[in-house]
Amino acid sequence: MWIYVAVFLSAFVFDVIPIIAPPAWTAMLFLLVKFHLNPWIVIPVGVAGSTLGRCVTSLYMAKFAHTFVKRNKEEDLKFLGRKLNRKLWQSWLFVFTYTLTPLSSTVLFLAAGVAKVNPLHTIPPFFCGKMISDAVMILVGPYAVKDVTDILHGTFSVKGILSMAAGLVLVGGFLVVDWRSLLQRKQLKFNFKIWK
Repeated sequence: MWIYVAVFLSAFVFDVIPIIAPPAWTAMLFLLVKFHLNPWIVIPVGVAGSTLGRCVTSLYMAKFAHTFVKRNKEEDLKFLGRKLNRKLWQSWLFVFTYTLTPLSSTVLFLAAGVAKVNPLHTIPPFFCGKMISDAVMILVGPYAVKDVTDILHGTFSVKGILSMAAGLVLVGGFLVVDWRSLLQRKQLKFNFKIWK
């Protein structure tokens, strides 16, 4: 039973570290294959850990942005995050759909944290979307890897490193877009002076 606690904690740690950590499902898959776990227990336990990790991420991201990001960029992120505070069904649909994509949820929780979005608007649809997307990865994963070393090799391979780099570029791109200009005036502008 202790190993399922490890599944929860590893998913939590992977998703509480916003940029450099691989996706939480890789830790879940690693433990599933290594210890021959029941995938129907791994999925909800891991997704619960991942969801709690993202919830904590949105809380400390607000502090991070205030400390390191320029005021105008912080206001821009708040504006974007306020879009998530609109009608509940709209924010749920957006977050749920976004969670089903392969895009990093870091950017979503960065904006939600800075704008102090009600967790009711992000956490339930994130949990539901992750249940589906992580279930696919966990159920298909054992057929794609022969043993634990395949998972580790895939994470630290050129493809894995390029995926992490692409995630960093995505988060960076998210930060330099002038969201107010894009959403209000439909003009794509960039502001590279975001750090204090």
